Amino acid sequence: MSALSGNDENAAAITETSWLTMPELVDALDESLGRVRRLIDEHYLIGSKRSGVFAVPSVFIVDGHPLPSLRGTIIALQDAGFSDDEVIDWLLASEETLGRSPIAALLAGHKSEVRRIARTLA
Repeated sequence: MSALSGNDENAAAITETSWLTMPELVDALDESLGRVRRLIDEHYLIGSKRSGVFAVPSVFIVDGHPLPSLRGTIIALQDAGFSDDEVIDWLLASEETLGRSPIAALLAGHKSEVRRIARTLA
């Protein structure tokens, strides 16, 4: 796993996670490169080229699959005008109204609460 750090000035507030490059995603998901690209194109996963190479936060993958609640949350944030980097930063940063990062809340099964807050960001 590659550890890529974000360039954002709020990097210290962002949840620690390793980042997976495309070849690492192929291995982690046990899917073909074409299928991994489709998962990204269809918003099941989201990544960034912050360090020059495209990578996805590993916390977005659970038991060898994209976190199921991630797709709708990504779409809600993109509908609110967020760029891919902004979506990732919001998911990983501490959210005051949740008392934790949105990704931590999604991992704990609190999809509705996270999406409710995401919809207010438009």
